[in-house]
Amino acid sequence: MTNELSIEQRGLRESATFDRTTIAAIQRAAETGIYDIRGWGAKRKLPHFDDLLFLGASMSRYPLEGYRERCDTDVVLGSRNAKYPLHLSTPVTIAGMSFGALSAGAKEALGRGASEVGTSTTTGDGGMTPEERGQSKHLVYQYLPSRYGMNPDDLRKADAIEIVLGQGAKPGGGGMLLGQKISERVAGMRTLPQGIDQRSACRHPDWTGPDDLAIKINELREITDWEKPIYVKVGATRTYYDVKLAVHSGADVVVVDGMQGGTAATQDVFIEHVGIPTLAAIPQAVQALQELGVHREVQLVVSGGIRNGADVAKAMALGADAVAIGTAALIALGDNDPRHAAEYEALGSAAGFYDDFQDGRDPAGISTQDPELSARFDPVLGGKRLANFLRVMTMEAQTIARACGKAHLQHLEPEDLVAISIEASAMARVPLAGTNWIPGTGL
Repeated sequence: MTNELSIEQRGLRESATFDRTTIAAIQRAAETGIYDIRGWGAKRKLPHFDDLLFLGASMSRYPLEGYRERCDTDVVLGSRNAKYPLHLSTPVTIAGMSFGALSAGAKEALGRGASEVGTSTTTGDGGMTPEERGQSKHLVYQYLPSRYGMNPDDLRKADAIEIVLGQGAKPGGGGMLLGQKISERVAGMRTLPQGIDQRSACRHPDWTGPDDLAIKINELREITDWEKPIYVKVGATRTYYDVKLAVHSGADVVVVDGMQGGTAATQDVFIEHVGIPTLAAIPQAVQALQELGVHREVQLVVSGGIRNGADVAKAMALGADAVAIGTAALIALGDNDPRHAAEYEALGSAAGFYDDFQDGRDPAGISTQDPELSARFDPVLGGKRLANFLRVMTMEAQTIARACGKAHLQHLEPEDLVAISIEASAMARVPLAGTNWIPGTGL
């Protein structure tokens, strides 16, 4: 009879400190002797864009009519120094995800989808593939500590260069690509032995600080004849100081990646316990740019947990010029699709929970180098799905901007926002809803 009673009926109470997830993690560590590796980004609940609301127009503000009045979405990235800055139709860009972490077909699909709506995609670690370059109207080339696949010819083929100093999911930590994803082609591009685990460096080998970074930026400008915008990407930690140093080093664009940003693979303890939320990072970055007098001259791109047009609009209202998406883009391509539910279950996971991207067994054919699995993915269809998603995000952001009386997404401002939690109010530096109070400011 006792076994038929529910947990609640039996009076059992779960510990908030040692809950079942924590107990399972301890048991797994005790059994294996190794730390847990996964992708996807932080899963803990953090103050996020859902904790902010827009103040739409009513009497004191005048809304725009959606069917008759324009709301523009274009953005220019890299106008500070580059001969040829990027002119994008939408402020929603695709973040760096490597060939190696993703299949060649997935990289091609990202290029197809981004190009269809007039935005950019980014190479990620491991170099540039012909499929991605061939399908990308605007391709940003990532220059990472590993230097895997890096060569001057590809730098010149790119439309912009992004120097990666950190990633939101693992600021201060290097990347991982397990041996099962080091195929013959991946190994050749990265000059690595096939089938052997690869660990990327956590810092660049040829500089130790911002003075050296300034020298490197000038070298990259000379290699590319000052044509390409130079981005500097940082993981959100000491954001205020990092943004100031990036600007002083000569960056045209600063990318700030919050801890909700995803990753193909890193330690779970890193993902959940290092970095700060995206919501807390944006005001710090904007403050740094404003104090230097370069806000909007040096563009700010924000990434880490961007999921929909409301998130886009909120990031831009807080001062971002554009956003970058990674995890959401993979879901749009077909990742974690319920159609593969049985196969996810066979891997010990489920659709909507699958995060073992490092294993290379993704049944959707996206985060794998297995030829049979990769062949399942149609890059043309995936590109169309991504383009649809990007259009919807852009239209959602436009809808909100019009409701606030704005004729351009970049006209959104902090005054259009309120917070519904004290934590979000303090982090985003906007008033708590129904009050004029911003915690921590004395206002």
